[in-house]
Amino acid sequence: MRFFATIRVAIRALAKNKMRASLTVLGVVIGIAAVTTMVSIGQSASQLVQGQFEALGTNVIVVTPGSRRRGGVRQSGVPSLSSRDSRAISEECDFVLAASPILMTGAHVVYGNANWNPREAIGVGKDFLLVRNWETQSGGFFTEREINSAAKVCVIGHTIVAKLFQTSNPIGRTIRIGNIPFRVIGVLVKKGANMVGEDQDDIVLMPYTTVRKRIQGSEFDYVHAILVSARSVHHMAEATSEIDQLLQDRHHIAAGKIKDFEVHNTTEIANILGIITGTMTLMLSSIAGISLIVGGVGIMNIMLVSVSERTREIGIRMAVGARPKDILRQFLVESVLLSCIGGVVGLVLGIAASAGITKAISSLTSGTEWPVVVSFPAAVIAILFAAAVGIFFGYYPARRASRLDPIDALRYE
Repeated sequence: MRFFATIRVAIRALAKNKMRASLTVLGVVIGIAAVTTMVSIGQSASQLVQGQFEALGTNVIVVTPGSRRRGGVRQSGVPSLSSRDSRAISEECDFVLAASPILMTGAHVVYGNANWNPREAIGVGKDFLLVRNWETQSGGFFTEREINSAAKVCVIGHTIVAKLFQTSNPIGRTIRIGNIPFRVIGVLVKKGANMVGEDQDDIVLMPYTTVRKRIQGSEFDYVHAILVSARSVHHMAEATSEIDQLLQDRHHIAAGKIKDFEVHNTTEIANILGIITGTMTLMLSSIAGISLIVGGVGIMNIMLVSVSERTREIGIRMAVGARPKDILRQFLVESVLLSCIGGVVGLVLGIAASAGITKAISSLTSGTEWPVVVSFPAAVIAILFAAAVGIFFGYYPARRASRLDPIDALRYE
């Protein structure tokens, strides 16, 4: 009961000078709001990065052509990968779940009087959807038989459906891709924009053999990349090592020689980006935390002024039996109460600010939806830190008040 009585007395004391109390907590409000905003935006960015890499596929490893030196000039992207490499990776690597060759092409798509240039027209293998962790919303996907026969079939994204078919069902319809008729056998599940604002639904998928033979008119078995899915995220390193060794053997690359391929582990890239965003969040939060120190100094100054103004009151309390520790507790509670009020107000303002900023960023990044992240542990830590600021900066004024001599305090004018 004595503790709650102390709180009531502290509230009444603060209520007597509302304006001064409001200005006192302003530094804490700004500090907590700034830290909350920075942490929320940082976690939002980290979650967005992780989400984009998850959208890329299931434990994806990307194999691309390497670089070669010709005449002393380093050339990158020289064709060095084939669909046979993709098949070997899928069949011979124990830690690999599936693999798909990737053959890029440019194509103009026409249906009736409507036409469209898709952002991506890609030749892929039968396991492409498994690697990319993608599904068809309607229809199906091409099979090994259709790949072997270079069948004129395709699977399209939602943007292509909207541009060519509007509201009609595209399954079974025939579209022209580069003046070649293709039958639509499936529509992909909508994915939306990626991290840089590119529309992932503006895509046409075809068997890579069809792209090579019918669109590019080539008999040369090369692919632009190979997408590989490891069996689990815990086996990414083993899968990467297996792929690297297998391709070195297949391409007859001696130890120490320059490889004509590169193996990229997307998990490592995601982790690096996570470390970068985390470091930036910590740095910005530390800078914002400086205002908490400024707010704490403000609380100390005001509490020292309050001790001077209430010296006679302190003397009267001591005269009627108040002990030094009661006076200490009284002023310490007032200080903590001030900082906690500032912490709560700052937390609310920080959450509102982070939501507004992430919405503004989403509107400026061409469809990329930044998640609004409010960390409950961060909110609890913010309130506890505000209370710690109140205790740290309020202890000296409270101790000074508790050490006043009752006789001198009663004589104080």
